Amino acid sequence: MAVSLPSGPQHEAAPVSTGSQLIYFSSASENTSRFVMKLGRDSARIPLYPKDAPLLATRPFVLVVPTYGGTGGEGSVPKQVIRFLNNPQNRKLLRGVIGAGNTNFGDNYCMAADIIAAKCQVPHLYRFELMGTPEDVTRVNQGLDTFWTRLSQTQK
Repeated sequence: MAVSLPSGPQHEAAPVSTGSQLIYFSSASENTSRFVMKLGRDSARIPLYPKDAPLLATRPFVLVVPTYGGTGGEGSVPKQVIRFLNNPQNRKLLRGVIGAGNTNFGDNYCMAADIIAAKCQVPHLYRFELMGTPEDVTRVNQGLDTFWTRLSQTQK
């Protein structure tokens, strides 16, 4: 006997709050996720699937974002990141962007971070290719420490 579930409006899951200072999006390739894990910092991932509960930032953060293909920037920013930044609270708490990309994209290398930085008026802090190198990990960790220290000093 088949059981049918009632049909009705699809309700979006309640947001999941995060106080992480590092928020990232990673596609199914997991390249960006692998890089962020190498940093060893508390982080939160923007959900991959629309049915997953949306992420809600509760304190200032830096966004790590890969660039999708596309020419001239069109389609470069993942839809999930657009959805995340369309939430006014998330956008208000964004302090900087780190771009992941592939140099095979030429001028579109890390274009998503360029677009977000310009649109949200925050600095594009760093670029790395694919999963990053050990040097990238060291530079990003040192850079984030310096960035957060300077930011805390200017907000006093």
